Amino acid sequence: MNLKKLNIENKKVRDLIPQAITILALLSVIIYFATNAQINMGNRGISFGFGFLNQEASFDITFSMIEYDGSHSYGRAFLVGLLNTILVSVIGIFFATIAGVIVGVSRLSENYLIAKVAEWYVEIFRNIPLILQIFFWYFAALRALPLPENGINFNDISFLTIKGWYVPKFIWTNFNIFLLSIIAAIIAIFFIKSYATKQREQFGKQLPTISLSILTLILLPLIGFLFFGVSLNFEYPVLKQLSPTVYTYAGGVSIIPELIALALALSMYTATFIAENVRAGILGVNKGQKEAAASIGLTKNQILKLVVMPQALRIIIPPTTNQYLNLTKNSSLAAAIAYPDIVLVFAGTALMQTGRAIEIISITMLTYLTLSISISIFMNWYNKKMAIKEK
Repeated sequence: MNLKKLNIENKKVRDLIPQAITILALLSVIIYFATNAQINMGNRGISFGFGFLNQEASFDITFSMIEYDGSHSYGRAFLVGLLNTILVSVIGIFFATIAGVIVGVSRLSENYLIAKVAEWYVEIFRNIPLILQIFFWYFAALRALPLPENGINFNDISFLTIKGWYVPKFIWTNFNIFLLSIIAAIIAIFFIKSYATKQREQFGKQLPTISLSILTLILLPLIGFLFFGVSLNFEYPVLKQLSPTVYTYAGGVSIIPELIALALALSMYTATFIAENVRAGILGVNKGQKEAAASIGLTKNQILKLVVMPQALRIIIPPTTNQYLNLTKNSSLAAAIAYPDIVLVFAGTALMQTGRAIEIISITMLTYLTLSISISIFMNWYNKKMAIKEK
């Protein structure tokens, strides 16, 4: 008995030795390069530190989600670039997911025309380099739009011009109450979905979860508008003449063409890969299960929702996570059209002004690593949540 226990312990020790050696080797390499870099920087009179983040940046940024001007610090400029990167990534992921699911399902359509259009969409946008698609949308499509005085008018509410898309600005009263009502509605939807799942599994009852969710999402905010003083007004863009030949729009919100071009290119390019993931996931579900579901009277929509998609998600989610990560990292191509993301603002302008190459590149790399790990953690959690649990 003692001999067996001793053998087990020896095996554990033997397993830990290679891991310990590997960790020590990695630490040695890191220490070597860090020491070497420090010595070389010292010989050249270059100091290492992050104090420059508190220094005045002295450059403007064309698009910012927070208050910023040249008098703010490099740290503030980094935050502006980070938020702009997150913004285009979230927009790209949202629209790429919607387009990818639609195209993926359409490729399996029994309608010949729909299936072929979806197929050609995938083949065209998947095989053209992303940077060329960004250039197409920015230089060929958006740069061909008219000047502000001749902008495309959408019922005097919104205007599309070469300088960007001008849309109404939301002006809220008691926005915090509205936000709380949305959060309460989302929580209520989770409870509705959980209750509907229990009813289906225990009693075979199929509740209209989608209709109930939509009703909840409308009803709770509506209560805020009716009884808690929540109100919403709009500030519309208005054409102003600055000089005899120069026009612009005052009021509303301006969406710069760089953001539009980048979001379009990232969404349409990534959607092709998501579409193939969706198609593979659906085809991965056994045909016999679809036939069995049809034999008990389920409609095609019910079969897709209740039988096919829950099983297909196990195949779809892991590769789709990779595409979300690729989209986030591909957003760094924004510098090619001067969209002020973290690469252009921080790893570009700030680096050239300060000369802090090691510090700035390290921060930028760590930022992308953090964003990617955050997406991976969320998608892994969602994948486990959507996994079919055997009972």
